[in-house]
Amino acid sequence: MRSVRINTDKPCLILTFLASSIRVFRNKQIEGVIKMNRNGTTVISASTNKGFLYEFRKNLPLFIMLLPGVVLLIINNYIPMAGIIIAFKRYRFHGSFFSSIIKSEWVSFQNFEFFFKTPYAYQITRNTLLYNFAFIILGIIIPVTFAILLNEMTNKRTAKLYQSVMFLPYFLSWIIVSYLAYSLFSIENGFINKTIIAGLGMEPVKWYFEPKYWPFILIFFQLWKYTGYNVVVYLAAITGIDSEYYEAAEIDGASKIQQVWYITIPLLRSLMIIMTLLAVGRIFNADFGLFYNVPRNSGQLYPVTDVIDTYVYRALRNTNNISMATAAGTYQAVVGCITVFTANYIVRKIDKDKALF
Repeated sequence: MRSVRINTDKPCLILTFLASSIRVFRNKQIEGVIKMNRNGTTVISASTNKGFLYEFRKNLPLFIMLLPGVVLLIINNYIPMAGIIIAFKRYRFHGSFFSSIIKSEWVSFQNFEFFFKTPYAYQITRNTLLYNFAFIILGIIIPVTFAILLNEMTNKRTAKLYQSVMFLPYFLSWIIVSYLAYSLFSIENGFINKTIIAGLGMEPVKWYFEPKYWPFILIFFQLWKYTGYNVVVYLAAITGIDSEYYEAAEIDGASKIQQVWYITIPLLRSLMIIMTLLAVGRIFNADFGLFYNVPRNSGQLYPVTDVIDTYVYRALRNTNNISMATAAGTYQAVVGCITVFTANYIVRKIDKDKALF
């Protein structure tokens, strides 16, 4: 049976995984069993799957092991989804939280209508999509390139050192990264202004007041933080490729570039598709720490740094508009879920074996 990889941060993917698993168990599949009789001839017999209850009893220990994770998933991911109803109400405080939900006025889609009429709806959607497109594309090209280079290094100790150095930023919080960025881009004492630009005799740049630089800065820091992790994933896949492929290619006179192009990359395609689909599942989700902490919540940078997640946070913190924030979050979740199903459907039409579900 083909394995299915899931992201526990995405309830939509989890639900799809569980639904597909139950469907597989319930379908009665014909399994061919090849046996050899006494005369040495091959006999193909057929056995049918007896359904979900049979599989449940047969794999009961595995389901028991799965139970704590499922309970945690339901408590952490699905029960809070009941709060979506706030997006359709004009939330007002009436005692306790649940009492406020019940007594608040039902306004249907007015919160969504008001949200989409503001200029922020287009701005935050555009920023979220464009940044994630850049992260997805560069998040495949750069890690795959580094993984191939590390695999080609003859000195494995040096390769492990480089791999560890690249992996280190993944463990840093965005708070620490924001201070590293501030040490670089501070107007008065930043390394770039005080050392590089001053050394060239140029006027210091007000980095935190110039939006034009920040798309490149944010993309750089995101790749700097997560490239090492993705390199480890792709490098593990590369080391699992049978060396006989490369030996046969060398005998045929193939160069290193040809071996990478015709052997390594095609064999990595399945993993690249899965990683892309998982990233597409988060295409309407932005890394809050990156977009809020690194630009230091500078108002002049909102046109290029404001995304759905930061907008929802500020809507709650500054305006205390719970209904509007919930409407924006619901919009993000629904469109993101539709995107996952659409992307998986396209991949399934092209190659069924490479789809997530």
